[in-house]
Amino acid sequence: MSESRLPSALRRSLPARVRAVAQFPASSPALLALLVFGAVVLAFTALLSLPIAAADGRPTPLADSMFTAVSAVTVTGLVTVNTALHWSFFGQVVILLGIQAGGLGIVTIALLLARAVTRNLGVRGRLLAQQGISTGNLGEVGSLLRIVIVTTLVVEAVLAVFLVPRFIAVEGWREGIWHGVFYAVSSFNNAGFVTHADGLSDFRTDPLILVPIAVGVFVGSLGFPVFMILMVQRLHWHRWNLHTKLTIVVSTILLVVGTIIWGAFEWSNPDTIGSMSVWEKIYNALFASTMTRSGGFSIIDPAESLPATLLATDALMFVGGGSASTAGGIKVTTIALLFLAIVAEARGDKNIMIFGRTIPETALRIAISVTFLGATLVLLATGLIMTVSTAPLDRILFEVISAFATCGLSVGLSEELPPMGKYVLAALMFAGRVGPIGLASALAIRHRNILFRYPDERPVIG
Repeated sequence: MSESRLPSALRRSLPARVRAVAQFPASSPALLALLVFGAVVLAFTALLSLPIAAADGRPTPLADSMFTAVSAVTVTGLVTVNTALHWSFFGQVVILLGIQAGGLGIVTIALLLARAVTRNLGVRGRLLAQQGISTGNLGEVGSLLRIVIVTTLVVEAVLAVFLVPRFIAVEGWREGIWHGVFYAVSSFNNAGFVTHADGLSDFRTDPLILVPIAVGVFVGSLGFPVFMILMVQRLHWHRWNLHTKLTIVVSTILLVVGTIIWGAFEWSNPDTIGSMSVWEKIYNALFASTMTRSGGFSIIDPAESLPATLLATDALMFVGGGSASTAGGIKVTTIALLFLAIVAEARGDKNIMIFGRTIPETALRIAISVTFLGATLVLLATGLIMTVSTAPLDRILFEVISAFATCGLSVGLSEELPPMGKYVLAALMFAGRVGPIGLASALAIRHRNILFRYPDERPVIG
């Protein structure tokens, strides 16, 4: 190509390159989510590294400031330093803002990715997907985002109305208002951060504080697609879509089963609830079951629990809460699909059917992929932590699953790890939050039209 023709060629190619850059968010929504979350984490890491953020006025080591920033933005709740003792009021405000930004950002990105899925499907697929994501006139992105923000602020305000007066009665006006607002935001966003040096153990017998926190965690774990259906259809069960029915039913079952299992294992454990009355044991078991699926608050030190309890908690944390919520894990609808597939196979049914609906095979494949991704991340992170820590496997596995599921329950391992171990857990929290959402959306968007098919042949399984 001659020099005289080169500028015109560049001019002709420039619009195409500009269009490619402009279309980047729509063409790669999962990667956009990673970049946005990464930028937010770096911003909050910088704020927490400032001397003013620490109570002693000295810069916080990078491993601790980054770990805390990731934990806040991913609404996890794991900490390497005591939130109440290490951070100044400014630092705690930064953490609170990180929780709020992370909670809204998670749901917003999930909803936008869901909308991206609907735009890449056919007409029939878009209608079915829209029915699963929202209802009627709530389908526009602008309306979805307004509902997310308004609902979040309203629920947090209601929780604060219940919590602030009680904290004021216990600690006075200044501390009471701050703690009431902080716990309202932290509970609804399933963050698990606490602003008391001993956590919630000082309030273990105070239902006026623990009940609102538990309710906030459970409601926040349901997800905004469920809120939208309930806002329109109220309590009319037959009008709920399949996602809402599955989320509420499975969440309730896991809450009850978790309460029974946790209570049965710890019933006679003198280090936890063994010396309590029957009512206190049931109350603590219900609270613990609520927190195991993403809440992260604890009134009993998980490190004092029996190994069997830790294993059961691992399973509940791995499942997590509802889709497009601040809860983590592989999500309750994912485990529901896997269970329904097992039941259908045992019965010899060709299709997976529940509540008068048939679940497409593509949904099952996505559920399997998300579960496999989660298990792989947990396995890799556990192996890496074992190389830098001499802690027992049950403690390492508990901390790793809590990080992946952005739960926040801890046996104290995060504080003991060297910087390398903290970076591993921080990366796992980040991957555990964005990874399943991005993978699910990418798999739903990706479609290949293959014009041929090989002959069927079934391998030996089992």
